[in-house]
Amino acid sequence: MSLARRRLPVVLVVLGLAAALFLALLSPIGASSHREAPLITEDPVADNTDVYAWMKGDNMVVVANWIPLEEPAGGPNFFKFGDDVLYEINIDNDGDAKDDVVYEFRFTTRIKNPNTFLYNTGPIETLDDADWNVVQTYTVSEVKNGRRNKLGNGLFSPPNNIGPRSTPNYESLAAQAVYSLPGGIKVFAGQRDEVFPVDLGSIFDLGGLRPFNQFHLLPLDAESGVDATTGYNVHSIVMEIPASRLVDDDPVLGVYSTTYRRQTRVFADGDGSKPFHLGQWVQVSRLGMPLVNEVVIPLGKKDRFNASQPRSDAQFLDFVVDPELGRLIPALYGSSGIQVPQAPRNDLVTIFLTGIPGINQPKNVQPSEMLRINTTLPSGFPNGRTLQDDIVDTSLQAVAGVFCDSDSGDPADGCAGASFDSPFNVFPNNALNDGATGKTGLS
Repeated sequence: MSLARRRLPVVLVVLGLAAALFLALLSPIGASSHREAPLITEDPVADNTDVYAWMKGDNMVVVANWIPLEEPAGGPNFFKFGDDVLYEINIDNDGDAKDDVVYEFRFTTRIKNPNTFLYNTGPIETLDDADWNVVQTYTVSEVKNGRRNKLGNGLFSPPNNIGPRSTPNYESLAAQAVYSLPGGIKVFAGQRDEVFPVDLGSIFDLGGLRPFNQFHLLPLDAESGVDATTGYNVHSIVMEIPASRLVDDDPVLGVYSTTYRRQTRVFADGDGSKPFHLGQWVQVSRLGMPLVNEVVIPLGKKDRFNASQPRSDAQFLDFVVDPELGRLIPALYGSSGIQVPQAPRNDLVTIFLTGIPGINQPKNVQPSEMLRINTTLPSGFPNGRTLQDDIVDTSLQAVAGVFCDSDSGDPADGCAGASFDSPFNVFPNNALNDGATGKTGLS
């Protein structure tokens, strides 16, 4: 396999963890929100790409990804988490759109030998190997009820999969970086294979869906989709957390991730110098539900969305109840006979902002964009998100009204809410897809 597109292998080893956990932690991880906002495209180390959450027995597995579309052959300076970035996984356990449990991650990089250009000076066989030159460790803390408790310190983020000479047994290295923390929590932080199938090239070429090319306003021959992320990597933080640590009296949790950087203040000194001072942490990226900031929020609001809190999401409501994509689909693919519900799209509000009643809607919900999961029901989008869920196809079909609660089936009537018995659950609405195939789950 070429260095330019080397994938990180699936790890199936035994370190006292359940096999299902290793599949969750160390299988390929995908991404759906790449370079979604103007400012964050210039700061990829802080760019959230994905959030997953699913139940594994009595525990919830959470995956949060950063740094989109990493080229594996990235030497001499390989990708890593940012030392000057605060990474967070946030949990809302009462539906009020405010964080109740937060997991904070800070990373530190140490160069053992600054007199070489090499990432490693020989094969890396263990996490404390003297030949591993650029070493990154991290701390993880839990903030709950206003109290910060450090759960782990000096934990290793494993080296990148450099190649067969440098990392001859990469599966073992990655497995060594799975840690058991107090309270029954397990954690991994490191680079993973980016394998979520999405045809970025065609989708952002005027909304092209290759299997439906013949119906496009600018028609082409129909063809299979092209998985644009094949061979690229992301950096993942993966946690397995007992649900009892997260749930209060409502089994529905809201999950999202955020990234922070410190403000820098510059002061003029009497001698003409300008010393600087690091100020408070400022949120620069945010992600919960997939694809919201990427294709729902317009360009002029994307940076604001990344800096906003879920409790302030009412400011973005208009873009959900009347999404631009919902108007583009019939305009681009009208020759297919497709009809899409008109605004108000309360079905999308239910799916993306409140959760579905009786499934994953909190008892006292404040509409806000986060991934919602009922910890007592089977997981699968929109109840959480698993690695198997094909988010692009599901989201396209949702915007086309496949989950629209409309008694009449008349597009002009809009949607009262979300329903699994929608009159729009017909061809071509329920067949919309980008045609990209690949590993979408465990392997």
